[in-house]
Amino acid sequence: MPRSRDSSAGSSRWNPTGDLDVTSEALRVRFTKWDGGAHWAFDMRRLGEDEHGTWLWAPAGTELRRGSERTVTTGAGFVKLITPGRWWTAVWNDRGGDSDGTIDVYVDVITPAVWEGHTIRMVDLDLDVVRRWDGSVEIADEDEFDDHRTAFGYPEAVVAMARTVTARLAIDVERRVEPFGAVGEQWRETARER
Repeated sequence: MPRSRDSSAGSSRWNPTGDLDVTSEALRVRFTKWDGGAHWAFDMRRLGEDEHGTWLWAPAGTELRRGSERTVTTGAGFVKLITPGRWWTAVWNDRGGDSDGTIDVYVDVITPAVWEGHTIRMVDLDLDVVRRWDGSVEIADEDEFDDHRTAFGYPEAVVAMARTVTARLAIDVERRVEPFGAVGEQWRETARER
């Protein structure tokens, strides 16, 4: 069950931002690629915490930038789960929130997120698990992973971890193992009420 952020939520065990007032301050989400190049950058607000991690939200109209590309503006809101110590992060889109309007849940395989004050940093490892609104699930960007594995020199341990995590995520997302079932839906609904 979602719970709103308060000082008793216990998130300080891994999140150094403390009692940040999310109604007035943004958290910066910053992805890079393995070679250090900029990837996705956008701001979100803290929604709350649960046993899965810290939930963030961004309303419709949020600006996103990928590397040096032009800024894009979202057509709908979305929530994001930052999982402590895990090799993934996920987004639950409102309908129309992605570029083609078909993606319900999008899971990025990453190095574990690192909090630096009000900035959350992670390295995108290319592989993604996507669940569409029709319920179909696919693994995306395997070709990009193979290209970057060689070009950026991913260590074999990182390659093995990324593949293992992706395979497990594909099963969990398809079977709607939490947080990919009711939990993610509840947080998305909580964000809509903001």
